[in-house]
Formats: sequence, structure tokens, C-alpha cells
Amino acid sequence: MNNDRLIVECQNLVKHFGEICAVDDLSIGLREGETLGLLGPNGAGKTTAINMMIGLVQPTEGEVKIADGLAPKDREARNMIGVAPQSLSLYEDLNGEENLAFFGKLYGLRGSQLKDRVQWALDFAKLQDRRRHLVKTYSGGMKRRLNFACSLVHDPKIVLLDEPTVGVDPQSRNHIFDGVEQLQQNGLTVIYTTHYMEEAQRLCDRVAIIDHGKLLELDSVDHLIERYGGNSVVTGELAKASSGFELPGKLDGLSWRMESNEPIAEIAKLTNAGIDFTKLQIAQPDLESVFLSLTGRSLRD
Repeated sequence: MNNDRLIVECQNLVKHFGEICAVDDLSIGLREGETLGLLGPNGAGKTTAINMMIGLVQPTEGEVKIADGLAPKDREARNMIGVAPQSLSLYEDLNGEENLAFFGKLYGLRGSQLKDRVQWALDFAKLQDRRRHLVKTYSGGMKRRLNFACSLVHDPKIVLLDEPTVGVDPQSRNHIFDGVEQLQQNGLTVIYTTHYMEEAQRLCDRVAIIDHGKLLELDSVDHLIERYGGNSVVTGELAKASSGFELPGKLDGLSWRMESNEPIAEIAKLTNAGIDFTKLQIAQPDLESVFLSLTGRSLRD
């Protein structure tokens, strides 16, 4: 990853729909070769931001630059970008192979080049055995995988994935994860919007936390958790009531709960003092903890 070159740059983006401010002064720079997560609840402004990045929606204020100062609507910029929208962009009365060929032709692919890229995309989506079946016969997960593959058929440098795992089965969800990781290994730049914190935590180099159209924080997952995640939460069940030793935290009968930034050391201290547990669990802070800290409400509200 080239940490210096910005391949997508959003400067002070604002978008109003009537009296609603969907995006409020959003500035983000996407580094070449990184995966940037846009994390926030439904209605946070993530899709509107994506649509401004690809030129589908005109900002009320601000601008987007692609690569070396290109506008999103420039043909060179469009050829660099692949988009898998949240609302499936597929033709259900065409088969999988025909959908891929259609989108490839939109980007100027012809002949053997088109045929090779369609076959690559079918392999990527693991749909070779269903390539001649109409898309309307596909499961929800298969449609999502084809939607993803259509964004890649023209071999873009930047891929924007808007909630790519919505409504999919666990097998297809894992396949999409594997696909994103394959793109990362190949050096592609990825923007990944989601309201599932575990997806952002697994896949993203940096995460932009967005709520009510505002950028609340942008950093690596580890740095966000370190700064805003809070302490680990330790819960346990005592083997018997403790006597002569005051436990930290809260004890309710034999059930115990404690918060600590050094949970292992605290547990070791208690066991060395003769406290026996029948059950222990450590819940480490995560991106949902970060979101709760920044907004005061749960990520999935």
C-alpha cells in the first residue's frame, strides 16, 4: 500500500435532500491500496457519500477527486471504479454470464478480453455451474456474489462495496469476505460500507465512523479501540463465597463482574489469593464499544 498517494479525496462534502442533511461536511482521503470502512447505522449517510464519490449524486457543497484530480464523472475516473450497490444492480431475466458480459461491454470490453474477464468473474463468484441460469432463479446470496463480480468485470483499481452482505447466507457472506481479502492481496483500493462492526474490524485498514451524516472519527481499528473502547469486562462465577478477601468490581451472590484495562493481571491476583472460579469470561472492547462511546447509543439502533 502506498501510504502517501490519495486515490479518492472527499473535501467538505455536504448533501441536502430538502430540509434533511444526509451528509454534513465530510472530508476523507482514501490511500491507494487500502481498505477503508464506512461504519455507521442505517441512515447515517454512508450510501449518499458513496453516490457522491461515483458521481451519481451531485454534492450540495464540496467536491470529490479521483486519482490525480479527476472528477468522478470523467470517463477515465469511471473506468477506474467498480461499484457493488446495496440495491442489487442485476437483470433478472438475463443469466449470470449475460449480466457480466453486459456490464463488461459498458466499460468497452470486447472479444477475447471480454470473454476472459467474464470467465474470471464467474470463477470469482463461484457461479460457473449456474452461469446459464436466469438470475431470477438465484438465491439471495448468489445474487449478492454476482453483484460483487459485476463490479469487478472491467478490472477496476477502486472498488466500492455498499453493504455487500445484507441478507446473505453465512456461506455467501464468508465468500464475500474471502473475495475482499483477495482484492486486498492484489493491491486494489476498497471502500466498504457496513453497519456490522465485526465486518469492519476484520476487513478494514482504517475505519471512518459516521452518524447523522457527520464523520465522528477516522483511524485504524486498533487505535480507535485503544482511544475509545474503554476497559475489558470480566464476568465469572465463584466456586464458593469468598471470605476475608474483598473482590474488586461487583459481586451478586456467586456472580462477579469487573472492568479493567489489565484483566489477566487482575484475575491472576485473585487466583493467587485463593479465589476459585467455575466460569470466567473476558469481553474485550471492540468497534461497537467505540461507537457507543462516541455516540451514546448502540451501533444497531
